[in-house]
Amino acid sequence: MKTLYLVRHAKSSWNNASMSDHARPLNDRGERDAPEMGNRLRKRAPQPPIIISSSAVRAETTATILAEAIDYPLSELKIDERLYGAEADDVIAIIRELDDVIDCAMLVGHNPTFTDLINSLSESQMDEVPTCSMAILRFSTDTWSKIGETPGELLDFDYPKKDMDLS
Repeated sequence: MKTLYLVRHAKSSWNNASMSDHARPLNDRGERDAPEMGNRLRKRAPQPPIIISSSAVRAETTATILAEAIDYPLSELKIDERLYGAEADDVIAIIRELDDVIDCAMLVGHNPTFTDLINSLSESQMDEVPTCSMAILRFSTDTWSKIGETPGELLDFDYPKKDMDLS
């Protein structure tokens, strides 16, 4: 079995119109939501032994906050420039490169790619995953190279406002 966490970066700032998209930082809501999702991640099992993030500042910052919440060594955080601007098939190719010794992995990236990816890797049909959302998928395979060939099971989908949506 392989478990995959797909996390969309936390809410980013649009305050500086001259700043490149790649350099945009988290805004106040993102700075609040990412630690909350880190707390939720800490209560889950399995914990990902590998975290791979897009190179965009907002994604790296989100990944760092999540990593700190689960005591993941920041020196082990992988930054993959291919995740920035990637299409769903590009991300599947990155997933397929993972070492089969690892049974659980986390990717931190962007929309609309992650919505498309969740929909293509599972039988769910989401319109748009919110910022700082976390999809957890499980695949009945022993090798990452098979990801995308048969649907995975969406074990959980969590996002910062989920508790408020239930009340």
